Amino acid sequence: MINNFELFEKSIGYTFNDKNLLKTALTHTSYAYENKVKSYERLEYLGDSILEFISSKYLYENFQNLSEGEMTKVRAYAVCEDSLYKIALKHNFSDFLYLGKSEKATNTNKKAILADTVEAVIAAMYLDSQDMNIVQEFILENIKEQVEFASHNVGVKDYKTVLQEKLQKHGEVQIKYTIINEEGPDHNKTFTAEVECDGRKLAIGSGRSKKHAEMEAARKAIELLG
Repeated sequence: MINNFELFEKSIGYTFNDKNLLKTALTHTSYAYENKVKSYERLEYLGDSILEFISSKYLYENFQNLSEGEMTKVRAYAVCEDSLYKIALKHNFSDFLYLGKSEKATNTNKKAILADTVEAVIAAMYLDSQDMNIVQEFILENIKEQVEFASHNVGVKDYKTVLQEKLQKHGEVQIKYTIINEEGPDHNKTFTAEVECDGRKLAIGSGRSKKHAEMEAARKAIELLG
């Protein structure tokens, strides 16, 4: 693990006044428990709300053609776990994470951890700067591409409907969604869903609710089917 915050700050384009705040944003619960320090959980909670507000505001101001329902779908795609995970990869978050020995040994949910850390860093950036414009610049720089893609592809239909229409194009088929895993505390669970067609497994997806996990599985299935 690299603890050179200067490299991390250069990557995200913001220099923290309070380095301890940044360290907390990068501290997983496993490390926090083993070392009796604070984890990123409370920051993640705040960052989730900030991310939702900034992305909602951006959609409202720049996509006049989208309805409320369509904006909700575009936002869900742009700030989903996969999108946040891509942001974490782009800025090499994994190089700076504080993980406990137990988590390092298993490392079973790296995608969810990195996605959560992005939200925590967003909150830390806001608390440190007290400037929403700085946070907004970071968020939009990293989600604009996903927003553009989703705004042209989501439309009025959700992914489950699109997948159903695609699979039933040549006749009736049996489509089944199954929640195959759930992890995390009750207030912050991550669900994993699997979608099948006539008993054939198509794709799996993860989300903060069962519905979102099923939508993500459907979206991935659509991509795989072309």
